[in-house]
Amino acid sequence: MRYKASDVLTRLDGGLIVSCQAYPGEAMRDPRTMVQVAQAAISGGAVGIRLQGLDDIRAGAALPVPVIGLWKDGESDVFITPTVAHARAVADAGADIVALDGTRRLRPDGLTLAETISQLRETHDVLVMADCGSLADAVTAESGGADVLGTTLSGYSGERPKTLGPDLELIAQIREHCHLPIVAEGRIHSPAAAVASRDAGAFAVCVGTAITHPSTITSWFVEAIREES
Repeated sequence: MRYKASDVLTRLDGGLIVSCQAYPGEAMRDPRTMVQVAQAAISGGAVGIRLQGLDDIRAGAALPVPVIGLWKDGESDVFITPTVAHARAVADAGADIVALDGTRRLRPDGLTLAETISQLRETHDVLVMADCGSLADAVTAESGGADVLGTTLSGYSGERPKTLGPDLELIAQIREHCHLPIVAEGRIHSPAAAVASRDAGAFAVCVGTAITHPSTITSWFVEAIREES
């Protein structure tokens, strides 16, 4: 961890986090490219960067903003930093915040979320972001020792419908029932949606696809043109 925990949260407060990820097989699936994308985002004002994969996290160690790291792995429903071994590896790679699946679903190593966080803390002094899919997830993650609550998995864990834009209702619910900082993430495709997320109670906003995934952005324009043809 490159910064004190309090410094990390201060740096992120009220700002934009940009998720720089590319899927396997895509042209941009290279740590050097992802770091360049991150640098461009920072030039535009991003206060934090979210990186996937150990190589990307290591490559981003010199970035001048906090790095939220995760490791997508496995075939089960729980694949975002799914085990304590994955979490420790993400911390070792240099992440300031370890993001992991924050749902109440069964984890591949059989540990609960609370046990995962506890065992991670036995070996690493690092912040933890729980990627949640519901209010119940957020409440459980808060009581289990997480430091930040994300709405990343809303619409993907089977507990809430997939909204067209950010799940503003979930953000407001977590704000009402929990005390930890909330990072709004998921389907935030416009500046207006980012502002709405903040208005709903988000501490910070994380945007990925709409900024850093050219294939998807291109498809939006192509589909719009086809619909008008």
